[in-house]
Amino acid sequence: MLHPEAAPNPAHRLLAALEREGKLDMIITQNIDGLHQQAGSTRVQELHGSIHRNHCLDCGKSFALSDIMGSKDMVPRCTACGGVIKPDVVLYGEMLDDKVIHESIEAIEKSDLLIIGGTSLTVHPAAGLVGYFGGSRSVLINISTTPYDHKAGLLVTEPIGAVMAEVAARLNLMI
Repeated sequence: MLHPEAAPNPAHRLLAALEREGKLDMIITQNIDGLHQQAGSTRVQELHGSIHRNHCLDCGKSFALSDIMGSKDMVPRCTACGGVIKPDVVLYGEMLDDKVIHESIEAIEKSDLLIIGGTSLTVHPAAGLVGYFGGSRSVLINISTTPYDHKAGLLVTEPIGAVMAEVAARLNLMI
């Protein structure tokens, strides 16, 4: 679950560049790795949380990823009270954050273009968010087929990193 050496790919960097230019309103992601923020995006809804935020289940003390990575225990323990430290990620059986879901739905409903990338669209409730899009322009970029392929205005079945690198090149964007 922890891969601190991971780096943003061309998709992350292009989305951050589009946000800086005022052409992207929000990123909604199921990823917990923080790579969108590392690439420079600031308007990111993390449906499943983030490994970069951690807290003690007993006293609530916050911990950075570096604190967790430095732990010698299999289950990290709080330095203040000895309680278990849990990452701010949604684990199986846990509910998604209502505020994050609401803000994501609102953004999707207001969108005039929806770009969906790098997802099989099989994990619910996240996959169901696509149904809130009422616009007429949608792009689906995924290397394998998804249950929503037939609904996409433009379907691209290639690796998202390669596709976004090509888009950036055609837009003359430095990513």
